[in-house]
Amino acid sequence: MDQDNHNEIRPDEAEFVPEDGEGQTQTAEAKLKKIREELKQCQAERQDYLAMSQRLKADYLNLKREGEVAKEEIIKFANEPLLRQILELADSFELAFSNHVAWQAVDTNWRTGVEYIYAKLQNVLEQSGLVEISAKGEVFNPLLHHAIELVEPPDPQSANRVVEVVQKGYTLHGKTIRPAQVKVAK
Repeated sequence: MDQDNHNEIRPDEAEFVPEDGEGQTQTAEAKLKKIREELKQCQAERQDYLAMSQRLKADYLNLKREGEVAKEEIIKFANEPLLRQILELADSFELAFSNHVAWQAVDTNWRTGVEYIYAKLQNVLEQSGLVEISAKGEVFNPLLHHAIELVEPPDPQSANRVVEVVQKGYTLHGKTIRPAQVKVAK
């Protein structure tokens, strides 16, 4: 037992003069009861503040995470307008290649150089996250394909399938930025 404890006053034995200056005496037991009530109130307030602090911290972390996701999305799709313009350039190359008679009539060295430039362009598009939409023979999907014409099906199994691609479509990181323009079997 501690030596200082022999001088302790038990709450039911002591009396003191309150600070309010009225000169009335209160028992230590009443004062202790009041202090305990204040302590309970302070503990309840502490719990409320702790819970509020934890909620605010969680809200902050969620907001921070959402901000990072939004920032990543902005960065991921920042080049979309430029890529759309470059796609028009790629379409021009493909249009030149599609006229086989005229293309074969061009000097071989020049044709090889243009094909090399086109291959480099395709590589840049792929590295930017652009993916060509697979269309021919696929079931028509309005999220990926834009039907410009309905045609008679060559066979019964090809109904509602893409029979011809008029213009290639592309996705950028899973988002369709240009649907493929296609002809679809009725």
